[in-house]
Amino acid sequence: MKPIHLATLAVLSGLLSSGATAADAYGQSSTSAGPRYTFSWPLDAEAPKPRGGTTKGPPVVLDKSGSPAWQRLQEKNIHSFERDRRAILAMAGEYRVTFDFLEIASYPPLDRPPAPYQSWGTEKVYVDIDDGKFISLVHILEMRIVEKDGSVSEPIVTKHWRQDWQYEPATIVEYRGRDLWQARKLGAAEKGMWVQTVYQVDESPRYASVGKWEHTPSFSTWLSGETWRPLPRREWSVRDDYQVLIGTNRHTIVPTGWLQEENNLKAVLTNARTLDPARPYLGREYGVARYERIKEADFAAADRYYERTKRFWQDVRKTWIDAFAKVGTITLRGPVDKLGLFLPLFQRADEIAEQPGEQANTEKNGTAIRSALQNMGVPIEALAR
Repeated sequence: MKPIHLATLAVLSGLLSSGATAADAYGQSSTSAGPRYTFSWPLDAEAPKPRGGTTKGPPVVLDKSGSPAWQRLQEKNIHSFERDRRAILAMAGEYRVTFDFLEIASYPPLDRPPAPYQSWGTEKVYVDIDDGKFISLVHILEMRIVEKDGSVSEPIVTKHWRQDWQYEPATIVEYRGRDLWQARKLGAAEKGMWVQTVYQVDESPRYASVGKWEHTPSFSTWLSGETWRPLPRREWSVRDDYQVLIGTNRHTIVPTGWLQEENNLKAVLTNARTLDPARPYLGREYGVARYERIKEADFAAADRYYERTKRFWQDVRKTWIDAFAKVGTITLRGPVDKLGLFLPLFQRADEIAEQPGEQANTEKNGTAIRSALQNMGVPIEALAR
């Protein structure tokens, strides 16, 4: 297995996909304009080709049958709360994931539209915690790359992201722009709803939003309210002219997997973190991540990494939660992923993954966590009071 922290750098740089190149994954047609993409601008000689993953992986086998989790979700005469829980738990499993993002409108229109983003990989989603009203799902990528000589690489494993689901929590930690996150108490109007909190690869906060599940025999879906979120790597790696995405997030469970859809405005903020009155928005993007269940896949390396490092990453997440409980508002030095501030945590996780006896070294783990978060801008001294 390749070193995990090197794999992380590669994945986060948008270098990896799995199963095919972008064109192979989405198919081609013999038009005069060249390859046809399924999530793109109208096709003509000026249509930009997608950017994103460039490598190729071995083929996967899609599982077209309705999953056991889907069958449990369809059970008759269960409480709506339990059906919500089953929808969340149905997101666990082994998947091929495809990522498609398209800026459908620019304000004002551009002479040449931005290139769509496409990539895909193989990923396993684990139920990390299930305490009834609280469910935490951890995503671990396990990639294999087809080399130039046709051989397949050793598995490349890296932690991807975490999503926490909590029913009727007292507070939510929201992104307010320019690297500031702030706790907010929820009101009576938000009773009966679930909060989804999304964490970045290193357990640092990304965004959180409130929404309600709805269920039909065709699908179950959760739609968030309007949510602010920081720029993802696919955007900040190519743009610096806006500061926040503002939009909605939808999760939809279907028999063979699930989808995550985004509808975002690209917003410009003043230094005071308010919308720029002269030009508040630069464009609108649609995005969809399709989680297609696969079978006959080997995730043994991901399983080992998850089992050996889960306690460490839970401790990292708990430190963040404790920090917000203490101080309420945290402003970081800058984007954690862009500045590479996550690297010390991944280096420590690598040590634990490669030397299982290191799991129990709580003193070393605590030192690594406190040092990394303090370097990010977390007021660690406040946690000791």
